[in-house]
Amino acid sequence: MRNFRHRLTRAQQRAYDRSNATASIPLRPTPRLRHAVASLPEVLRSADAAHVERTAQVIADEIATALRVPRMRIVVSGVRPSNARGELHGLYTPAANGTGVLKVWMHTAKRGQVVAFKTFLRTLLHEICHHLDYALLRLDGSFHTDGFYKRESSLFYQIGGPTAEDRGS
Repeated sequence: MRNFRHRLTRAQQRAYDRSNATASIPLRPTPRLRHAVASLPEVLRSADAAHVERTAQVIADEIATALRVPRMRIVVSGVRPSNARGELHGLYTPAANGTGVLKVWMHTAKRGQVVAFKTFLRTLLHEICHHLDYALLRLDGSFHTDGFYKRESSLFYQIGGPTAEDRGS
């Protein structure tokens, strides 16, 4: 796929380049954050959307507090929306006051199954990274650059991944 950077305005190109150049976000996970991440697989298996939402909110709150950025509101919904292009896993909507709403879906579109722990956590962190692009890095846009995906992975490994489940044990 060809890079679309050339179609961006100069200001957007600067945001794109800064995003691409930032490969990690140093985070000191709290015990509460580690506990929420460790409990997430069982919480997901319960298929209780309200419980999953509360656990995801703790994860987001702990990351926001540690990084001193405004909190975001987490919404966990049921079946992922889908079309011919695929399924939507998550969606971040920034708000004018520096907060944002982060929506993630917990059931696959085709089979209606609860998504796997690693997939759910990665989606949650992906959307949190969009929030951090605005609130922490102060970017004018949040682009899916190589740096963006590296930041997502950086957060994943800092907060408790991979687990025995990820290794197939």
